Amino acid sequence: MKAAIVQQAGQIPVYGDFSEPTPASGESRITVTAAALSPVVRSRAAGTHYSASNQFPFVAGVDGIGRFDDGRRVYFAMPRTPFGSMAERTAAPSTLCVPVPDELDDVTAAAIANPGMSSWAAYKQRAVLKAGETVLVNGATGTAGRLAVQIAKHLGARKVIATGRNAESLRAVEALGADAAILLTEDDDALEESFKAQFSAGIDVVIDYLWGWSAERLLIAGAKAGADAIPIRYVQIGAVSGPDITLPSAVLRASAIELMGSGIGSIRLDGLSQAVGELLQAAAPAGFNIATRAMPLSEVAHAWSVKNDARRIVLTMT
Repeated sequence: MKAAIVQQAGQIPVYGDFSEPTPASGESRITVTAAALSPVVRSRAAGTHYSASNQFPFVAGVDGIGRFDDGRRVYFAMPRTPFGSMAERTAAPSTLCVPVPDELDDVTAAAIANPGMSSWAAYKQRAVLKAGETVLVNGATGTAGRLAVQIAKHLGARKVIATGRNAESLRAVEALGADAAILLTEDDDALEESFKAQFSAGIDVVIDYLWGWSAERLLIAGAKAGADAIPIRYVQIGAVSGPDITLPSAVLRASAIELMGSGIGSIRLDGLSQAVGELLQAAAPAGFNIATRAMPLSEVAHAWSVKNDARRIVLTMT
């Protein structure tokens, strides 16, 4: 079968022939129709993601849309190594396959599943967001961040604050439902004051896709502005700005900040699968907006080289 094959860590996948998967007990064979090229797919292929197996060669891709042998259309995740989603066929745990609503086409479903699940699971299973609460999305101008703003509103958030480094992109996020925006291009003191003003008005949940410098300023501002030991549920999801921060111990002693993560390991795989199922069912009725770019599997090398495209690239198998 044709597949996107990663030969060595850090190498761009090549389009070629790979052995057919034979489903093991508890697995389903899936004829793949679409698979998204997400940041986690890139980092696993590079061998840098914490969930990477570092067994080569393997087929790229962690999830996608396809059909069972009986024709049912499903979203699937975590195919067994060395198989992946960027192939004509794959084998995935049956428990990690969920139905795809008829209202969603393959490309949209593949594009929205992973980035949308990241905030859906964080809101529902980690922060346990309640209707009427205020949310701050740190890093709201990327694909996942834009969806996080829309999903927060759908789940009943009273106010959503968006952060980002690009003023034009932040204006676009405001058009998607953000009630306030903070530019991350201010200096330390000015940014901390902007954060403190929002914390003083009340923030219940922070969804963080950036980490790094902006996370440091957020946590310090939250501690300084905290009052009456009102908990701030801070959910760490991504590390676009860097894997490490310097966190003064007083931040945690002097505040009611609850610092937690959301992702593979902090949530069971069946919990992540449940989140995707709920997200896909809500996507069309809620009108979640995501920009996509479909490319054939045979152009995987070209797709891998595309940078700074706001659209989520989806490889199609037909």
